[in-house]
Amino acid sequence: MTTLVTKGIKISVNTNFEGTFFKNYKMHFAFGYTITIENQSKDSVQLNSRHWRIYDALNDIELLDGEGVIGKKPVILPGESHTYNSGCLLASPIGAMKGHYNMVNFGTSEKFRVYIPTFKFSAPFALN
Repeated sequence: MTTLVTKGIKISVNTNFEGTFFKNYKMHFAFGYTITIENQSKDSVQLNSRHWRIYDALNDIELLDGEGVIGKKPVILPGESHTYNSGCLLASPIGAMKGHYNMVNFGTSEKFRVYIPTFKFSAPFALN
């Protein structure tokens, strides 16, 4: 598990290899990840959008921006958490992701970033 805390918001990430398959006549490697966003601060916060940097050993870095996570803009009260699952397709068996969430603090109306730690993807057969 990879973790990082920014302004009282703890991000924890677990990854797993889902398998390989062909798409558009190319081999793809599917990875899943579970992210838990834990509010360790004293104020309620809302996740409004996300920014990802996706690293694939065989491709250029891909940037991805979007509203919320998995179609939701969760409000996370103090001491509570939000967990979701998602995935990533890579052209190689090795890669990584990192990024940030754009959030708002309901107590202060402050908009702020919560950084998502770099988490790595590797298919078990690709490891030495």
